[in-house]
Amino acid sequence: MAGPSYDVSLVTSGHDVADARLHRLVAALAHEGLSVEVLGLGDPAAAPTAAAAVRARPRRGAAGRLADAVAGPWRARGRVILVVDPDSVPSAWLHRLTGRRLVVDVHEDYAALLRDRSWAHGVVGGIARAGTGLASSLARRADLTVVADAHVPPGVANQRLVLRNLPYGDYLPPPSEPDPQPRALHVGDLRRSRGLFDMVEAVAAAPVWTLDLVGPVSAADAADLDRRLTGSDVAGRVRLHGRRPPHEAWALARGAWVGLSLLQDTPAFRDALPTKVYEYLACGLAVVATPLPRQAELVAGAGAGVVVADPAAAAAALTAYADDPALLAAHRAAALTWSTGEGGLAQAQDAYAEFAGAVARLARR
Repeated sequence: MAGPSYDVSLVTSGHDVADARLHRLVAALAHEGLSVEVLGLGDPAAAPTAAAAVRARPRRGAAGRLADAVAGPWRARGRVILVVDPDSVPSAWLHRLTGRRLVVDVHEDYAALLRDRSWAHGVVGGIARAGTGLASSLARRADLTVVADAHVPPGVANQRLVLRNLPYGDYLPPPSEPDPQPRALHVGDLRRSRGLFDMVEAVAAAPVWTLDLVGPVSAADAADLDRRLTGSDVAGRVRLHGRRPPHEAWALARGAWVGLSLLQDTPAFRDALPTKVYEYLACGLAVVATPLPRQAELVAGAGAGVVVADPAAAAAALTAYADDPALLAAHRAAALTWSTGEGGLAQAQDAYAEFAGAVARLARR
């Protein structure tokens, strides 16, 4: 087997190379002076520009994902293997026995996430839960275990680092003046539990508004969404942009009035603080969010938006912004005040530098 050609190989069996967290991780590693290759899915042109090399392939279904999870770490040519999916952890752990270093990035509570998935029941659900448990057990014994929040398991590891999904890099546009017509924005995966239909209904009930949805639509919700968007109350006012690399996705924040984060109260989301909320604030957008404890605390505490219980309340918040420019201006100004203050995004630089430094020490052993 040929020796390592890169400092770090970021390996994923389930993530598109356009994924924003992948872009942030690679940017931090490159800033540390490490050479990085990326092995993932999708269009190589959407991969992080800081990556020294990209090997991407189309999605191939469940069997193809399993094959990638097993083979991906062994195709990697880095001194350090960084995996970001639980199903890749066992194979990467075995590869570690050849002398490679292993970093596992656990960016969600996978056990809680399974409870949100309609397919994760019966035999299939049991297999998925067993696999998640094995991955968590092995992850805590990696050379470095990175978690996206303090509550995300595993809680104990050889070396555990909390790296929250704070914005990092230059993919966010500078704050801009709002467009003449009210426009809302959502960036991220699109499915019912993430507020997809709640956002559509809110805009349907606030007829002066339009909505840009950036991200892949869940296969389970695609047909229902297509039917809903033919309704005369939303026709032409809800635009689907699909998955985009971070720079392209967030270019749509220029001129937007508000950002939406209408996650439902599910086990996976209850303790979450979505990245998009930080990103909306950094772009100077007012935020309309559901009352999940942490995002509600941030939005209300910053005075940068409105916490709403349902689509009707979201529509009322949008209507209030359209009717009261001073309210919108105050919330947008508060968003910028929070993001540039001591409790805001300045901490992201230190957090990502700590992560990259820890990986660099592994690569240089």
